[in-house]
Amino acid sequence: MTLGSKLAWDDTVLPFQLDRSDIRGRVARLDGVLDGILKQHDYPPQVEALVAEMALLTALIGQTIKLRWKLSLQVQSKGPVRMIATDFYGPTKEGEPAKIRAYASYDADRLTDGPARDNVGEGYFAIMIDQGKGMTPYQGITPLTDATLSNCAETYFAQSEQLPTRFALSFGRSTEPGVPEHWRAGGIMLQTMPKASPAAGGEGGSGEGGLLAADDILDDDASENWNRANLLLDTVEDIELIGPSLPATDLLVRLFHEENPRVFDTQPVRFGCTCSEDRVRQSLSIYSARDIEKMTTDQGTVTADCQFCGAHYVLDPSTVGFEAKGDEGDN
Repeated sequence: MTLGSKLAWDDTVLPFQLDRSDIRGRVARLDGVLDGILKQHDYPPQVEALVAEMALLTALIGQTIKLRWKLSLQVQSKGPVRMIATDFYGPTKEGEPAKIRAYASYDADRLTDGPARDNVGEGYFAIMIDQGKGMTPYQGITPLTDATLSNCAETYFAQSEQLPTRFALSFGRSTEPGVPEHWRAGGIMLQTMPKASPAAGGEGGSGEGGLLAADDILDDDASENWNRANLLLDTVEDIELIGPSLPATDLLVRLFHEENPRVFDTQPVRFGCTCSEDRVRQSLSIYSARDIEKMTTDQGTVTADCQFCGAHYVLDPSTVGFEAKGDEGDN
C-alpha cells in the first residue's frame, strides 16, 4: 500500500450498506483529527483514551445524520472523569469536510490506573442534535450502565430510536517505525435500516436495567440478518480497524463479502472549532456592567478560554455585556 493510499483513508468516514442483510454501516479512521483534539490538552492516558473513543463514536454517528449544523455527544459522570463533550459539524457545502472537536473535564486526584472506563462513574450518555436557527433542538439520554462508552451508545439507539446498533472500535497510540508516536482510531458501526425496526412492545427490555436490546425490536427474519452480520463483525481484529495498511473498502470485503457490501461517497473529517471573539461577546451579552466588573482581572481585562481548542480571548470590559458602550473600534 502506498503512502498516498494510506493517507487517503486517514480522517475519513466511509458509508456502506449490506444489501443482503438490509443493514447500513460506517467505517471510520481517525488520525490527524485525534492529534488536533488531544494536542490542545495535557490529558492523562486514561482521559485521552476516553476522549479518543468519544471522538470516534462522534464521527461514526455524525455521518449517519443529515445535519444542517451540529451533533453533540456528552457524558456526564460522578466519577473522576466528570464530563466528556464532543461536537460534529456537518459540511456546509458539497465536498467539504465535517469538523469534530472534543474535550474532557476530570479530577486528576481521583483517577485510577485501571481500565479507562473505570474512571467514568454513575451518570448519563446524551446525544443532542441542533439543526440550526429556527429548528427545535433534539436531546436523547440513556444511563451509563454498560462496560464501554460504545455500549452506552448502542443502548441509546435501541432505547431512544429503536434501531439496533453495533460498534466495533479500536484506538491507541501508533508506534510505526520511523513515524512519531501518535494517536490513531478506527471503527465500524452497524445499524438496521429504519424500516426494519418496528416499535417494541411490552413493559421492559431484555438489556441491562430493563433497557431495550436488539432482540426486543427485531422480527425473526431481521433478527437472523442482524445476528449473522454481528457474527461476521466479531471476527474483526484491532489491527484491521486501526492499522494503516488495510483500506476501508478491503476491510468491508474481508468481513462482509457474503452480505453484498455496497459503498457510498467517503466523508472527510477534520479537527475544527467554531469559537470566536464574536461568540464570546454574545455569551457575555446577558451580563450587566456590575457582573462584568466582577469578571474583570487585575489587568483591567475580561478573559475567556475555549475548552475545545485552547484559544484565549482578551476583551475590554467596557465593550461587553448588555450595557456595553460599543466595540473597541467604534467611534
